[in-house]
Amino acid sequence: MYPSKVDMYDVIGVGIGPFNLGLAALTEEIEDLNAVFFDQKPCFEWHGGLLIEDTTLQVPFLADTVTMANPTSRYSYLNYLHEHERLYKFYFLERFHIPRREYNHYCQWVCKQLTTCSFGKRITNIEWQVDRDKLAGYEDNNEGYFKVETTDIQSRAIHYYYSRHLVFGIGSVPYLPDCFSAQSSDDVFHSAEFLDKRERLRQAESITVVGSGQSAAEVFLELLKGQQTYHYRLDWFTRSKGFFPMEYSKLGLEHFSPDYTNYFFRLSQDQKDQLIPKQDLLYKGISETTISDIYDVLYEHSVGGENPPVRLQTKTEVADVKEIQTEDRRNYQLICNQWEQGQPFTHESEVVIAATGYQHPIPGFLSNLSSLIKWDENGRYQVSKNYELQLTKEIPNKIFIQNGEMHTHGVGAPDLGLGCYRNSVIINELMNKEIYPVHKRNVFQQFGVE
Repeated sequence: MYPSKVDMYDVIGVGIGPFNLGLAALTEEIEDLNAVFFDQKPCFEWHGGLLIEDTTLQVPFLADTVTMANPTSRYSYLNYLHEHERLYKFYFLERFHIPRREYNHYCQWVCKQLTTCSFGKRITNIEWQVDRDKLAGYEDNNEGYFKVETTDIQSRAIHYYYSRHLVFGIGSVPYLPDCFSAQSSDDVFHSAEFLDKRERLRQAESITVVGSGQSAAEVFLELLKGQQTYHYRLDWFTRSKGFFPMEYSKLGLEHFSPDYTNYFFRLSQDQKDQLIPKQDLLYKGISETTISDIYDVLYEHSVGGENPPVRLQTKTEVADVKEIQTEDRRNYQLICNQWEQGQPFTHESEVVIAATGYQHPIPGFLSNLSSLIKWDENGRYQVSKNYELQLTKEIPNKIFIQNGEMHTHGVGAPDLGLGCYRNSVIINELMNKEIYPVHKRNVFQQFGVE
């Protein structure tokens, strides 16, 4: 059975994270653009295992789903506050960075208003087809379309949807190095599961956090606050040179701008691959506030000569994790190396939390599109300036990527503040005209010679 004209969408979004949610909100207000978005989760949840109380976004509240593209949108964060009778409370709060839990609730509020977001549906296959002559109502036989297969998570029912264009916004997944994943269990897990494991953590005699970024710091801080209540030993290992703050100067932040994205895109791929690892403190460091809070708790716990069992160890790599069975419980031995001294050592812990970041795997549903997509020598998408995947043949159907293009567009790819800019570019490409203006100059500094 082939789709009729009324079955054909202009665009199907795969995944409903903040970026595709923003695209859904911005396209909802365009009358002649027919879109639908799918996600396998039962509802919107943004890093649910890390929605720790007192944690905030690392970007201003203006980086909501719509404001940087359309400040008058009814889906803005300020309108969310207005609808929930919280405007004056937020006004008196006098904060630019909002609670992470409230950002998640805001996104859920946006989802509930949109008719185009469909949860509980997993994308299981996508094919590109050119059988338009079998479509009712079309005269052009060469336009082609994407056939998207979905499986309902609850009923297991399979449905097919059809679209001229696609936008992948599937985001990232927690990354566990092999030495951790081999022992993955209730006692060795990624920091993304932190809140889900809270009861287990309260029963442990020793806990070790491994990692260097904001998630590691937030998990460590939360465990540190509870140490005097639950009496576990607490260690934090990082291979970084220190517990350094993220770059947050005003001119430094201009790297998360359309201007820097455009400059970075023009560099050669070799230059890009060499540059990104050197920019880790732009996006992998720890906020100064979190570092300060950790120090304050450490200081408070040391009053009166107290010496709680806490260790913060830098320049330390974990090479392996081995299970050790004791008389009354199971522990894990970490095979470590202080790389600057070249000094190996071992460490035992009952629970190990790996704050080892995220990765962007190629989803299985792309298997039938693999030959259509151009890949670089490292097996990554080749991405055009307008966030469109480069294809092996010229077709009128486009595939766009959200937060999967750091290697081509730079460190701003996962930044919430650039989501509206990228969505503006994508929408303008879909509509073949300017719907949302994209300004050429947005910052004070100049990154290249013009």
